[in-house]
Amino acid sequence: MELTGKIVVVTGASMGIGEALAKIFADHGANVVMLSRDAGRVEAARDRVGNTERTLAMACDVRHREEIDRAVGLTMHHFQRIDVWVNNAGHGLLDSVAQMEMAACREMFETNLFGAVAAMQAVIPVMRQQGGGTIINISSVAGHIPLPFHAAYGATKFALNAMGKAATVELKKDGIHVLTVCPGYVRTAFGENAVLGNELKRVRPGSVRGITAERVARATLGGYLKKKREVIVPWTMHVPVKLYQFFPGLVEWGMGRMAG
Repeated sequence: MELTGKIVVVTGASMGIGEALAKIFADHGANVVMLSRDAGRVEAARDRVGNTERTLAMACDVRHREEIDRAVGLTMHHFQRIDVWVNNAGHGLLDSVAQMEMAACREMFETNLFGAVAAMQAVIPVMRQQGGGTIINISSVAGHIPLPFHAAYGATKFALNAMGKAATVELKKDGIHVLTVCPGYVRTAFGENAVLGNELKRVRPGSVRGITAERVARATLGGYLKKKREVIVPWTMHVPVKLYQFFPGLVEWGMGRMAG
């Protein structure tokens, strides 16, 4: 699948995985629209990505449908089509189910889930009219394995997985493909930007360094080119995902020992 001249839109593109995705698509010849709710930060990310003749940066807060519609409209004005839409905007919430504040939980769902679904609803009519396209949802291994003290974040990702995989079936007849990408631990500022709640415990082993955002971007590009329905990265994360499916009690026992 040739990428030169494709029009790619990436939400949450001011840093981390979003910035890495914008760079890899631009490096392969695509025109990339980078969205973030912080206009200054996404413009700075555009400078780092390079290929400035083929990139645009726009402010867009996916919690507000009118801002998504504006981004779609401006992209169509500039390029007349949208070939790939990447839902990457999101943040975490570190807290227990018992202690977390419902306002913080709802706020995270607004971005991680409802923002992604609203973007899908905004771009699907465009892709239907042009005869096809691809939607990429950046989810998480936490959408397969619920992590203690990350329950609400995992819930947004379980829900995003369900939305994307159901949409795959619904949209196949329209030539619209949906790819779900589930990274494991990634070395980004994600943890620094997570909302910290009342009960702060982590279940990540200290020996796990995590993968780079660039590795997630490479896996995403590969999944897009091969028209995969799901990508789990790194491949070693397939093991705990399968373990949890077949032996949930064993995985929960291990997470309970690591929590601290």
